[in-house]
Amino acid sequence: MPKNHVMSLTQELVDLCFREEADPGPPPTWEPLNDADYASLADQFTEALGDRPLWIFAYGSLIWKPGFESVACQRATLHGWHRSFSLRIERGRGTPDQPGLMMMLSRGGRCDGVIYQVAEEEKRIQMEKALRREVSNREGLGSMRWMPVKTQGGETIRALVFWAGGTSRRIIRPLLPLHDVAPVLARACGHRGSCAEYLYNTVVHLAEFGIRDRNLWRLQELVAREIRALHVREAVGAEG
Repeated sequence: MPKNHVMSLTQELVDLCFREEADPGPPPTWEPLNDADYASLADQFTEALGDRPLWIFAYGSLIWKPGFESVACQRATLHGWHRSFSLRIERGRGTPDQPGLMMMLSRGGRCDGVIYQVAEEEKRIQMEKALRREVSNREGLGSMRWMPVKTQGGETIRALVFWAGGTSRRIIRPLLPLHDVAPVLARACGHRGSCAEYLYNTVVHLAEFGIRDRNLWRLQELVAREIRALHVREAVGAEG
């Protein structure tokens, strides 16, 4: 990362956000997908793909923890969509008492991310792995779609995109301003880690591909400020 792009959100600040949390399990309103569902979905998506290569577009944690195997990757841009912390979570990196926010894609603007290519002979297997990682219940089914992305070389590639729009009850509308997102990310933590860690890892790994998302950069500054303020207040309270 360039010296003039030093992050305010550091690993030390992220570590302050961690706490042990038990897995509360899925909400009772969820309709979880079973093995047969995943097999059927993987068959449908693979059939729709046909002889074309399988590319998967990553804009958040898929960049640094994909959960499927790939043989190539490159930077790519999805036009007409942008990252937003609009997906409310009460599990993973949040709890029912302290819900968190995860990224999804909302309409408008552009999103610079990474596309991963899957080996031809592995398309069906890796497709199912990606589906299992990204979608755990029926509410998320409407958020998956094939979309055109453009590479730095100008080539347009059809890629599978997760959490782009959709009608899930977990999606917060209208979009939250960054100054409302920051306090949530500074506080939320679940059995898989904190939201601050999620933001930190995303910004760091985007930088490895030469990507600097303006909103995420501003957000990491706000979250860093929020974490510092929280722990100053905790320290003062402990002394008092």
